[in-house]
Amino acid sequence: MTMDDFDRTFMRMALREAEKAATDGEVPTGCVIVEPAVLEPAHDGHPAVLDPDPVRARILGRAHNQTEGLRDATAHAEMLAMSAAFSVKGDWRLCGARLYVTKEPCPMCAGGIVLARLDAVVWGVSDPKRGGGTEFGIFTHPGINHHPQVVTGVLEAESKSILQSFFRARRA
Repeated sequence: MTMDDFDRTFMRMALREAEKAATDGEVPTGCVIVEPAVLEPAHDGHPAVLDPDPVRARILGRAHNQTEGLRDATAHAEMLAMSAAFSVKGDWRLCGARLYVTKEPCPMCAGGIVLARLDAVVWGVSDPKRGGGTEFGIFTHPGINHHPQVVTGVLEAESKSILQSFFRARRA
């Protein structure tokens, strides 16, 4: 098994969360935060070697968009999943964790990801209008003290399809 397989496994879980959002009439975005097992800790400037077996990973949080249901503009999948992960870890730092989300995080969520010190953010489909990474450059901004690894396009077709289906049905 590879880290690509690992990423696809948890993106599928995020897609299931997105389906829950769509069922609730919310924009179908789902998020899962995972702490991979470590095979070899970081040392001498080398990054940790992660275990690519998803069975040995720990899920810290999962959520889907709930802005309409909670009447809360901040109730995005990423923010809710991070809140759950903070509770599980007992800390506001999520160092060592990877966040999987079906749609690129908005600027608010991207800021939260940076502040929480997540190691990586993995998304399915980019957001060409409001993407916190691609449009606003939050993950790579030189003035920010933490830069997570960014992995894009994981299960992109599936992530795009659920969004297109939702908005097509909404317009009909």
